[in-house]
Amino acid sequence: MRSSSSSSSSRSETVVVMFPFMAQGHIIPFLALALQIERKNGFSIIFINTPLNIRKLRSSLPQNSSIRLLEIPFSATDHGLPPDSENTDVLPYPLVIRLLEASTSVAPSFQKILQDLILAGRKPLCVIADIFFGWTATVSKELGIFHAVFSGSSGFGLACYCSLWLNLPHRRNGGSDEFSLPDFEEAKEIHVSQLPLNIFEADGEDSWSKIQRQNLSSWFDSDGILFNTVGSRASVGKQKGVTSEICWEWLNAKPLNSVLYVSFGSMNTISPTQMIELATALDKSKKNFIWVVRPPMGFDINSEFKAEEWLPEGFEERIQGRGLLVRNWAPQVEILSHKATSAFLSHCGWNSALEALSNGVPMLAWPMAAEQFFNAVLLEREVGVCVEVARGKNCEVRHQDLVAKIELVMSTEKGSEMRRKACELREMIENAVKDHDDDRDGCFYKGSSPKALDDFFSAAMNMTKSN
Repeated sequence: MRSSSSSSSSRSETVVVMFPFMAQGHIIPFLALALQIERKNGFSIIFINTPLNIRKLRSSLPQNSSIRLLEIPFSATDHGLPPDSENTDVLPYPLVIRLLEASTSVAPSFQKILQDLILAGRKPLCVIADIFFGWTATVSKELGIFHAVFSGSSGFGLACYCSLWLNLPHRRNGGSDEFSLPDFEEAKEIHVSQLPLNIFEADGEDSWSKIQRQNLSSWFDSDGILFNTVGSRASVGKQKGVTSEICWEWLNAKPLNSVLYVSFGSMNTISPTQMIELATALDKSKKNFIWVVRPPMGFDINSEFKAEEWLPEGFEERIQGRGLLVRNWAPQVEILSHKATSAFLSHCGWNSALEALSNGVPMLAWPMAAEQFFNAVLLEREVGVCVEVARGKNCEVRHQDLVAKIELVMSTEKGSEMRRKACELREMIENAVKDHDDDRDGCFYKGSSPKALDDFFSAAMNMTKSN
């Protein structure tokens, strides 16, 4: 029988390799999962990414974390990208596909990392890689290492997204605006306005189609898929924007459930016309709000925000005290957790959705890309905590409609029912992540999330023993 110290030492020597795609919306859930595995399972984590992303991550790790951050060689300029373009957050949309294509160039370096670990007697228990890194499954399989794809998106959203790429059903629908997914009937009817731009324009021979066909087919070499179903948050690097203290002080001065939080995530922005309509709606709604503003489409998203050019004349003066404009970045989790926050107008990225629901905050959905359209469908149609207000970066938006939806969620009986359901989900999420003793009855509780992770690693260990 092993001593506890021997068992603990054995667990710490168990290596898990993690490799997210170079985007904040991917790195954040990966880091949260890595910290959870380290804390709950005691395994040794090797977290791989390109040099600039690794440097940014260093300040995000807790001081007591032993996660090893490992740089994998990558030069953006070698692939026709601007210097230091190692994250989608700094790229205009048309160049995102180039970064995705360029990311496959690190495959030999990734293989060598795994081979070196094996030669050093530290063969990984498993590799957990990004949904855009299907090729890592093939590499892992060749080396006899258990592999899993990890998705930071919802299962429903990812199923729709994958089915669309594999089938391109809108191209075979006789010109109709509505169609179904041949291998995912649960999605019901999909409208062409719910298609991300790259899928809408895809014909099977374009760059996105080719790389996704290759990427998704590589998943067949994987041993499983992990989903972020109940939410966990890790901040990544120091951001330029308003401080948590400023936001908290501003929110403290506002009544309970009186503030609308508006943010479209780290990659998205809206058109100049949409921005004017949204600003007009926030003005006319007379609600308190925090709005994370970035330059509109057609301008460098990372440049300075010019309120005098992109917002209605006199807007900042009129909303003084009632509205807080935040340039570029805001402490989202802190804002959503504050009792003054009533609702969240969001692009419906899954990280943001989980952060809202983890705090019992209902949503107004304005999906823009990827699987966000289907996250909105799930949250509105199936869960009842969301109302869609617009769809896409080029749709027509009327401020009158936005005002009506804001009023619906923040000031009506239906909005109160949405908040009640969101609070029920918050409790469900809290129960799902429980993994501790309960002082009331001396019992130990383990929620569905840590149980699922235990089962996942048991499967990895069993496969490793059988090889």
